[in-house]
Amino acid sequence: MALDVKDLGRSPGSMRTLTEHVPAPSDLGVALIGVQEGSDIELDLRLEAVHEGILVSGTVFAEVKGECGRCLDPLAYDLEVNVQELFFYEGIELSDEEDDEEQRRVEHDLIDLEPVLRDAVVTMLPFQPVCREDCQGLCSECGVRLEDEPGHHHEVLDPRWAALAELAKSDRQTD
Repeated sequence: MALDVKDLGRSPGSMRTLTEHVPAPSDLGVALIGVQEGSDIELDLRLEAVHEGILVSGTVFAEVKGECGRCLDPLAYDLEVNVQELFFYEGIELSDEEDDEEQRRVEHDLIDLEPVLRDAVVTMLPFQPVCREDCQGLCSECGVRLEDEPGHHHEVLDPRWAALAELAKSDRQTD
């Protein structure tokens, strides 16, 4: 998702806004939740030329889909994320403190927004998505939805006590 910034030149203070709908790239999410590949992402950005490069700031709107980590019910909601990233011009020397691999670059008058979108959106997604905070999830023994069956439980005997339980049962039968 490359944007042409040739019109901004290298003159600090020049600026333009960008309001555009773009298809979502692949892998814009985590295991249980994310933005579907090809779905609509709305960009409302401001591109501003500064001394070191192009400063991109604004808001990204996307629809997030996934499933609850407890009950596996489908989830869908709109996500609004603020972005701000400086793309350094080619030839600009970075200070020793800045890691060159973590810095974005303007290459051939183009900036690549995909890594910025990925960083902004994926970090805002929940690690354990849930449909409701009080979602009870599924029974670990049989998989029944606990919301549908209040009070659901299983008698689980610790296998280490099984022999003792058998002795107690046979003792009751002999009495």
